[in-house]
Parts: sequence; structure tokens; C-alpha cells
Amino acid sequence: MIIIDGKDLVLGRLASFAAKKLLEGEKVIVLNAEQVIISGRKEATLESYKAWLETRNIANPRKGPFHPKRPEDIVRRAVRGMLPYDKPKGMAAYRRLRVYVGVPEEFSGKEVTTVPKASLAELSSRRFIRVGELSRLLGGKF
Repeated sequence: MIIIDGKDLVLGRLASFAAKKLLEGEKVIVLNAEQVIISGRKEATLESYKAWLETRNIANPRKGPFHPKRPEDIVRRAVRGMLPYDKPKGMAAYRRLRVYVGVPEEFSGKEVTTVPKASLAELSSRRFIRVGELSRLLGGKF
């Protein structure tokens, strides 16, 4: 079992690391999903996610597809995109993934793994938006 603290980690790099470990058969737990970073301009990221949310079925808009707004669901969906979800091994791997907002009590004293390639060197000079902030701007409640 691998426990990853998502604070200040880039979403895509975190998702690819988690997907690789899931396909190897390990259980992956991601904590602090609201602190994960999406690099790039805040306005451009928000605009692309809003366009993604508006994608609906033309014949009947109530049928979906339905897109996540909560931070833990956004991170789960990013990891799912890196898995062969259409195949049984991808579905089994996806079932071994757990993502949490904050740190639940059962994981507060456990050893946390860091992903060194997923962190940004200097956050102050980079453009980014946190998944929690993006979720609030999209209307997610957490």
C-alpha cells in the first residue's frame, strides 16, 4: 500500500505515477487532493474545465456525460485517464485507488510517500491553480 501526500504535486505527474503503481498491483491512497496543482494559467485552465463541463448529449442534455466537480473526483478521473480502463486489468487497478480531501484519521500517523518528479521546484514563480480552488470555481462543494 502506497500513501501519497498530494500537497504541491502536479496533477498529471501524480496521476501517471499512481497509475503505474496501480497497474503493478499495489493499492494507492492519495491524501490532500485539494492541494494538488494544475500547472498553467489560471484563466486558461478554468476556461478549459468549464468547456469540458458543458459537454452534454445533444439529443438529451440530462443524459450526460457527467463530469466531476469535487477535488477528489477530479484527481480520480485524471488517474483513470492514465489507465486502460476499458480492459479488466484497468478496471481492477482503478478499484485499488482511494483519494481523500485532507487527511483522514486512519492515515494521520502513517508513513507518507513523496513523488519527487511530481513537485514544482519554486511555486512562487510558476503559474498554477490548485484543484480545490478550481473545484470551488466550478461549483463543487467539499
